[in-house]
Amino acid sequence: MDDSPFSHVPIEITVSVGKARPQVRELLKMQRDAVLTLDRRVEDPVELYVGDRLIARGVLQEGEGDQTGQLAVRLTEVASGGGAL
Repeated sequence: MDDSPFSHVPIEITVSVGKARPQVRELLKMQRDAVLTLDRRVEDPVELYVGDRLIARGVLQEGEGDQTGQLAVRLTEVASGGGAL
């Protein structure tokens, strides 16, 4: 592992499970317990981003052991050093 001082700097990873494109009038009508349908299915891969750069894809799963009940991502594809998947 790299001993650079930067190797211990935390970063934020965003996990994207899908997108929705409702009209504003539909959003204004939404109330508690409303359902917003996404453009993906439950079994579809999720995408992991740092900023706006796609760094990996994976599948959602439940954590194990002490993390039971916690949402987790199992990576299935990781970007190469150049950033392409």
